[in-house]
Amino acid sequence: MKQLIECVPNISEGRDMNIINQVTAEVEKIEGVKLLDVDPGATTNRTVITFVGEPQPVCEAAFRVVAKASELIDMRQHHGDHPRQGATDVCPLIPVSGITMQEVVGYAHQLAKRIGNELDIPVYCYEEAAQQPERRNLAYCRTGEYESLSTRLGTDVWKPDFGPNCWNQHVAQTGATQVGARDFLIAINYNLNTTSTRRANAIAFDVREKGRPQREGGKITGKPLKDAEGNPLMIPGTLKGTKAIGWYIEEYGIAQVSMNITNINVSPVHVCFDEVCAKAAARGVRVTGCEVVGLLPKRVLIEAGQYYLTKQQRSLGVSEDELIKIAVKSMGLDDLKPFNPKEKVIEYLIADHSQKRLVDLTCEGFADETASESPAPGGGSVSAYLGALAASLTTMVANLSSHKQGWDDRWEFFSDWAVKGQALKTELIALVDEDTQAFNRIMNAFGLPKKTDQEKADRTAAIQEATKYATEVPFRTMQKSLQTFDLIRAMVTDGNPNSVTDAGVGALCARSAVMGAYLNVKINASSIKDMAYKQDILDRADKIAKQAEQLEAELLQLVNQKIG
Repeated sequence: MKQLIECVPNISEGRDMNIINQVTAEVEKIEGVKLLDVDPGATTNRTVITFVGEPQPVCEAAFRVVAKASELIDMRQHHGDHPRQGATDVCPLIPVSGITMQEVVGYAHQLAKRIGNELDIPVYCYEEAAQQPERRNLAYCRTGEYESLSTRLGTDVWKPDFGPNCWNQHVAQTGATQVGARDFLIAINYNLNTTSTRRANAIAFDVREKGRPQREGGKITGKPLKDAEGNPLMIPGTLKGTKAIGWYIEEYGIAQVSMNITNINVSPVHVCFDEVCAKAAARGVRVTGCEVVGLLPKRVLIEAGQYYLTKQQRSLGVSEDELIKIAVKSMGLDDLKPFNPKEKVIEYLIADHSQKRLVDLTCEGFADETASESPAPGGGSVSAYLGALAASLTTMVANLSSHKQGWDDRWEFFSDWAVKGQALKTELIALVDEDTQAFNRIMNAFGLPKKTDQEKADRTAAIQEATKYATEVPFRTMQKSLQTFDLIRAMVTDGNPNSVTDAGVGALCARSAVMGAYLNVKINASSIKDMAYKQDILDRADKIAKQAEQLEAELLQLVNQKIG
């Protein structure tokens, strides 16, 4: 899986679009980084910039943003409503997919060190990247904001993690930057069937981590209680890692609970939704739906879809699109306006749509492309697609069985098989296009120049490397298609008997997928000069082919026994 991180630098300029455009232009110069959003605020005099990509390009774009902002923004002239202490005030890195938080912390430290050393800007690391416990809190790092920076710098307590620990004319202009690593922050508003801000606030206080102040006698009108140090005593809310308030939205004519979920691992979106619904109901209010502000990672919706299907005791082995649809409908994300995942989910926004994929064709289109005079797609891609159909057919049997009347106590058994089937289907679908790409790689290698001895040697090596790859792809199709037989056997023996023939057709597809891919392994391997490699992959492929033939025969016998 490709590693993706998001970066959300906040620069201390929200009014001058010339400056804002020059800063964001730095992001668009970096290949492999996609600028997702630019949100300037005049009152706060602050702009939130959002971009995403693989770690190294994102860190390069972040560095350039900080460099350009420090060049164009003079903190001595800055005024705005939002707390700040630098031209680039904060620069958090956020894991999106395929990467751990610890890895992101490493990138944050690299970025912070580079900003400090190369740009001579004081840098404080916060949240997961904090190198001192108290600096996990961003508000602590910004104590006294820019105005107190001149007196704080130079002291041991406020020595930056990176960069100069002194006040000079350069730092007076740039201020200090906070570089962090944090989880994805989800901004979500819960729509209420009331216009009462007071009731919305009461619900917000019920759930937010901070909770509400303790009062004398436990009464709303009671005097707030304080501890020995004069700090207010609080009654914690029920949702860790959340902040929330209630407000009235004139545009919609309703009150909302507005929430920031700062830790979706501790408080997933679907858990927060259910908890807000429960607390609202206890106060005689109903949540009619919610709206996501900004973007969210795909896993948020996938996990929500799985959560609500589990509550319904329905199979989780459904497509990604179906899981997202369940999440949208369960949480009313389309309550106020249409919710389009293609515009709200980060992974969909950054997907590369420039290359045409065979699997995006219609069934008729795929058949037409296969029948055309083009040599690809060929037998390898068709074999992979047959394997995907084998997995799909048997997953269908699992899903039908999980929902069969009278089999309610077995839904998890069938759901587990359906999830495995979906995973195999996804892998085999990917091999449809990869097989064609492997063929194209061989053609490209044959097209290399061959005028000099070195060019001839390089061309021969490239052809051999491409041929090995073109042998390995159908071999993987054989492996994955063979794995579908476990699912097929389970559905033939334990699945809905009315669908046993569907499982039988799955066995036919699986065996054909293995044997078709085997033919491609053999013809491609015939051109490989590395005899040890060649013999090894042929021996393993032959073993898989024999297993597939035996399994098909056994399963078809079982199917015929079932249908009499």
